[in-house]
Amino acid sequence: MRNGGCVSCDAIDRERLLYAYFSEELKIFKDNPEYSILHLAPEWRLSEEFLKYKYKNYICTDKFTPGYSYPKHTIDMDIMNIDFPENNFDLLICNHVLEHIPNDIGAMKELCRVLKPNGTAVLQVPISAILQTTYENPEVTTDLQRQEHYGQYDHVRIYGQDYVDRLQSVGFKVNRINISDKYKKYGVILEEDMFICTK
Repeated sequence: MRNGGCVSCDAIDRERLLYAYFSEELKIFKDNPEYSILHLAPEWRLSEEFLKYKYKNYICTDKFTPGYSYPKHTIDMDIMNIDFPENNFDLLICNHVLEHIPNDIGAMKELCRVLKPNGTAVLQVPISAILQTTYENPEVTTDLQRQEHYGQYDHVRIYGQDYVDRLQSVGFKVNRINISDKYKKYGVILEEDMFICTK
Protein backbone atom coordinates (compact mmCIF):
# COMPACT_ATOMS: atom_id res chain seq x y z
CA MET A 1 0.00 0.00 0.00
CA ARG A 2 1.24 3.50 -0.84
CA ASN A 3 1.89 6.14 1.80
CA GLY A 4 -1.48 7.70 2.60
CA GLY A 5 -3.25 5.02 0.58
CA CYS A 6 -6.78 3.95 1.44
CA VAL A 7 -6.83 0.55 3.14
CA SER A 8 -9.72 -0.49 0.87
CA CYS A 9 -8.70 0.83 -2.56
CA ASP A 10 -5.12 2.19 -2.14
CA ALA A 11 -6.13 5.59 -3.57
CA ILE A 12 -3.95 8.36 -2.11
CA ASP A 13 -5.27 11.65 -0.76
CA ARG A 14 -5.01 13.69 -3.97
CA GLU A 15 -6.88 10.97 -5.86
CA ARG A 16 -9.59 10.84 -3.21
CA LEU A 17 -9.96 14.62 -3.50
CA LEU A 18 -10.67 14.30 -7.21
CA TYR A 19 -13.10 11.48 -6.56
CA ALA A 20 -14.96 13.64 -4.05
CA TYR A 21 -15.17 16.51 -6.52
CA PHE A 22 -16.33 14.37 -9.43
CA SER A 23 -18.85 12.35 -7.44
CA GLU A 24 -20.20 14.98 -5.04
CA GLU A 25 -19.84 18.26 -6.96
CA LEU A 26 -19.86 17.48 -10.70
CA LYS A 27 -21.87 14.27 -10.22
CA ILE A 28 -20.44 12.75 -13.39
CA PHE A 29 -20.17 9.12 -12.37
CA LYS A 30 -23.11 8.08 -14.52
CA ASP A 31 -23.75 7.21 -18.16
CA ASN A 32 -23.60 10.27 -20.41
CA PRO A 33 -23.34 9.57 -24.16
CA GLU A 34 -22.75 13.28 -24.90
CA TYR A 35 -19.81 13.76 -22.51
CA SER A 36 -16.14 13.59 -23.57
CA ILE A 37 -13.30 13.24 -21.06
CA LEU A 38 -9.53 13.47 -21.50
CA HIS A 39 -7.59 12.04 -18.56
CA LEU A 40 -3.85 12.72 -18.64
CA ALA A 41 -1.51 10.38 -16.73
CA PRO A 42 -4.58 8.61 -15.33
CA GLU A 43 -4.65 7.39 -11.75
CA TRP A 44 -5.62 3.74 -12.06
CA ARG A 45 -8.24 3.68 -9.28
CA LEU A 46 -9.93 6.84 -10.56
CA SER A 47 -9.73 5.58 -14.12
CA GLU A 48 -11.38 2.30 -13.12
CA GLU A 49 -14.32 4.31 -11.79
CA PHE A 50 -14.76 6.23 -15.05
CA LEU A 51 -14.57 3.01 -17.06
CA LYS A 52 -17.72 1.75 -15.33
CA TYR A 53 -19.82 4.27 -17.25
CA LYS A 54 -20.68 4.99 -20.87
CA TYR A 55 -19.47 8.37 -22.10
CA LYS A 56 -19.10 9.66 -25.64
CA ASN A 57 -15.35 9.40 -25.05
CA TYR A 58 -13.18 8.57 -22.08
CA ILE A 59 -9.62 8.87 -23.33
CA CYS A 60 -6.54 8.23 -21.20
CA THR A 61 -3.13 9.42 -22.34
CA ASP A 62 0.40 9.36 -21.01
CA LYS A 63 3.85 9.92 -22.45
CA PHE A 64 5.17 6.38 -22.45
CA THR A 65 8.56 5.83 -20.87
CA PRO A 66 10.60 2.69 -21.62
CA GLY A 67 10.59 0.25 -18.72
CA TYR A 68 7.14 1.22 -17.45
CA SER A 69 3.86 -0.56 -18.10
CA TYR A 70 0.61 1.25 -18.82
CA PRO A 71 -3.04 0.17 -18.73
CA LYS A 72 -4.26 -1.12 -22.09
CA HIS A 73 -6.79 1.71 -22.38
CA THR A 74 -4.01 4.35 -22.18
CA ILE A 75 -2.53 5.77 -25.38
CA ASP A 76 0.93 7.25 -25.86
CA MET A 77 0.60 11.02 -26.27
CA ASP A 78 2.68 14.07 -25.40
CA ILE A 79 0.88 16.82 -23.48
CA MET A 80 2.78 19.29 -25.67
CA ASN A 81 1.04 17.93 -28.76
CA ILE A 82 -2.44 16.68 -27.89
CA ASP A 83 -3.66 14.96 -31.04
CA PHE A 84 -7.27 16.11 -30.90
CA PRO A 85 -9.13 19.06 -32.45
CA GLU A 86 -9.74 22.26 -30.53
CA ASN A 87 -12.90 22.56 -28.41
CA ASN A 88 -13.16 18.77 -28.15
CA PHE A 89 -13.53 17.78 -24.47
CA ASP A 90 -16.09 18.53 -21.77
CA LEU A 91 -13.68 17.55 -18.99
CA LEU A 92 -9.89 17.53 -18.71
CA ILE A 93 -8.17 15.84 -15.77
CA CYS A 94 -4.51 16.72 -15.27
CA ASN A 95 -3.54 15.84 -11.72
CA HIS A 96 0.03 16.56 -10.57
CA VAL A 97 1.48 16.49 -14.08
CA LEU A 98 2.49 20.07 -14.95
CA GLU A 99 5.26 20.20 -12.34
CA HIS A 100 7.06 17.58 -14.46
CA ILE A 101 6.78 19.49 -17.76
CA PRO A 102 9.65 21.83 -18.71
CA ASN A 103 7.42 24.05 -20.87
CA ASP A 104 4.34 24.12 -18.68
CA ILE A 105 2.92 27.21 -20.41
CA GLY A 106 2.99 25.34 -23.72
CA ALA A 107 1.20 22.41 -22.09
CA MET A 108 -1.41 24.75 -20.60
CA LYS A 109 -2.03 26.23 -24.05
CA GLU A 110 -2.66 22.76 -25.45
CA LEU A 111 -5.07 21.93 -22.62
CA CYS A 112 -6.94 25.18 -23.17
CA ARG A 113 -7.09 24.53 -26.91
CA VAL A 114 -8.82 21.14 -26.64
CA LEU A 115 -11.26 22.14 -23.87
CA LYS A 116 -14.77 22.97 -25.02
CA PRO A 117 -16.23 26.38 -24.21
CA ASN A 118 -18.03 25.89 -20.87
CA GLY A 119 -16.06 22.68 -20.32
CA THR A 120 -14.15 22.01 -17.10
CA ALA A 121 -10.43 21.42 -16.65
CA VAL A 122 -9.17 20.20 -13.27
CA LEU A 123 -5.48 21.16 -13.25
CA GLN A 124 -3.91 20.17 -9.95
CA VAL A 125 -0.28 20.78 -8.99
CA PRO A 126 1.66 20.79 -5.72
CA ILE A 127 1.80 24.44 -4.70
CA SER A 128 3.86 26.23 -2.07
CA ALA A 129 1.94 28.04 0.63
CA ILE A 130 4.80 30.49 1.17
CA LEU A 131 6.17 31.22 -2.31
CA GLN A 132 4.43 34.02 -4.16
CA THR A 133 6.38 33.38 -7.36
CA THR A 134 7.02 30.00 -8.93
CA TYR A 135 10.61 28.87 -8.43
CA GLU A 136 12.45 27.59 -11.51
CA ASN A 137 16.18 27.47 -12.12
CA PRO A 138 17.55 26.60 -15.59
CA GLU A 139 20.87 25.59 -14.01
CA VAL A 140 19.15 22.76 -12.14
CA THR A 141 19.50 19.86 -14.57
CA THR A 142 20.37 16.63 -12.72
CA ASP A 143 18.15 14.33 -10.68
CA LEU A 144 20.12 15.16 -7.54
CA GLN A 145 19.82 18.90 -8.12
CA ARG A 146 16.09 18.63 -8.77
CA GLN A 147 15.68 16.64 -5.56
CA GLU A 148 17.56 19.34 -3.63
CA HIS A 149 15.82 22.32 -5.24
CA TYR A 150 12.30 21.05 -5.91
CA GLY A 151 11.92 18.22 -3.43
CA GLN A 152 11.55 15.49 -6.04
CA TYR A 153 13.98 14.25 -8.68
CA ASP A 154 11.51 14.51 -11.56
CA HIS A 155 10.00 17.91 -10.74
CA VAL A 156 11.19 20.94 -12.70
CA ARG A 157 9.73 23.73 -10.53
CA ILE A 158 7.93 24.59 -7.31
CA TYR A 159 4.70 26.41 -8.05
CA GLY A 160 3.96 29.54 -6.07
CA GLN A 161 0.77 31.50 -5.59
CA ASP A 162 1.17 32.82 -9.15
CA TYR A 163 0.01 29.46 -10.54
CA VAL A 164 -3.39 31.00 -11.22
CA ASP A 165 -1.71 33.80 -13.20
CA ARG A 166 0.08 31.23 -15.36
CA LEU A 167 -3.20 29.48 -16.14
CA GLN A 168 -4.95 32.76 -16.90
CA SER A 169 -2.12 33.81 -19.23
CA VAL A 170 -3.11 31.10 -21.74
CA GLY A 171 -6.83 31.89 -21.68
CA PHE A 172 -8.24 29.93 -18.75
CA LYS A 173 -10.70 31.36 -16.27
CA VAL A 174 -9.71 29.92 -12.89
CA ASN A 175 -11.85 29.19 -9.85
CA ARG A 176 -9.64 28.29 -6.89
CA ILE A 177 -11.70 26.40 -4.34
CA ASN A 178 -11.23 24.24 -1.28
CA ILE A 179 -13.71 21.43 -0.67
CA SER A 180 -11.56 19.44 1.75
CA ASP A 181 -13.38 20.45 4.93
CA LYS A 182 -16.70 19.57 3.29
CA TYR A 183 -15.50 16.07 2.41
CA LYS A 184 -13.33 15.07 5.36
CA LYS A 185 -14.85 11.60 5.16
CA TYR A 186 -12.65 10.96 2.12
CA GLY A 187 -9.47 11.53 4.12
CA VAL A 188 -8.19 14.40 2.00
CA ILE A 189 -5.52 16.99 2.82
CA LEU A 190 -7.34 19.98 4.27
CA GLU A 191 -4.87 22.48 2.80
CA GLU A 192 -5.12 21.33 -0.81
CA ASP A 193 -7.00 23.76 -3.04
CA MET A 194 -8.52 22.78 -6.35
CA PHE A 195 -7.98 24.72 -9.57
CA ILE A 196 -11.12 24.47 -11.66
CA CYS A 197 -10.63 26.02 -15.08
CA THR A 198 -13.00 27.02 -17.87
CA LYS A 199 -12.61 29.15 -20.99
